[in-house]
Amino acid sequence: MADVASGAVFGRAGMVAAESPPLTSIPREWGPLQRGGREFADSSISASGGLCLYPGYHPGRHADPLPSPAAPPRMSKAFTRESDAPDSDDEDDAPGLPALPPGARNYMTPLGWRTLRAELMTLLDVERPKVVDIVSWAAKNGDRSENGDYLYGKKRLREIDRRIRFLTRRLDVAEVVDPSAHHGNEQIFFGATVTYANSRSEERTITIRGIDEVDNLAGEVSWVAPIARALLRARVGDEVSLMTPGGLEKIEVLEVSYPAPQA
Repeated sequence: MADVASGAVFGRAGMVAAESPPLTSIPREWGPLQRGGREFADSSISASGGLCLYPGYHPGRHADPLPSPAAPPRMSKAFTRESDAPDSDDEDDAPGLPALPPGARNYMTPLGWRTLRAELMTLLDVERPKVVDIVSWAAKNGDRSENGDYLYGKKRLREIDRRIRFLTRRLDVAEVVDPSAHHGNEQIFFGATVTYANSRSEERTITIRGIDEVDNLAGEVSWVAPIARALLRARVGDEVSLMTPGGLEKIEVLEVSYPAPQA
């Protein structure tokens, strides 16, 4: 954009491209003006003497002002400090945390409910107060940007608060089911321990648990897992179909058991 009053010539980014006294005409011996390999005819010279850097723009012909300088680019979130990024509820279901299927109930055994409840109370009554004390102490020790105790404490505090929100929500919607109510039953329901065999006579034993209480190393699967969905409602001796990566497979239910009721 040309500043006619001072004779300064501006480009698209708003930077001064040249500085000269006001021009009333451009000497012909200067030859055609060039920018980016393109020549600009006399029509690119404004009537008042300013040089127009926008080809095709003619003062008096265009009523609209010249384009304004481009807005500065927004800084990517990747370059913001971790402490500047606010926590959001979306982080509560971050990768690694099981998600409930839409509209599904959060079935849970009494043992699973007690375990999650104990974890929640430990975070609230023990872990969080301890970390808050560390962060408060570290905040008094000089520059926080180079204070390892402060930075780690803040990070740990966010992790604890995220876990507290997750546990609180899950426990609020939990539906506790006692598997011992089916003790002696040969039909498969939530909480059952099932032994089955595939077409290759390979046997496996699993226990069907809630999504939030599953221990894969202990042979437990959640009730929404494909194998659990295939087995639910089946009885000892039944043959059910299970879709596997290798294709459709037939499995036979060999044994079903439940924990005994507690006196």
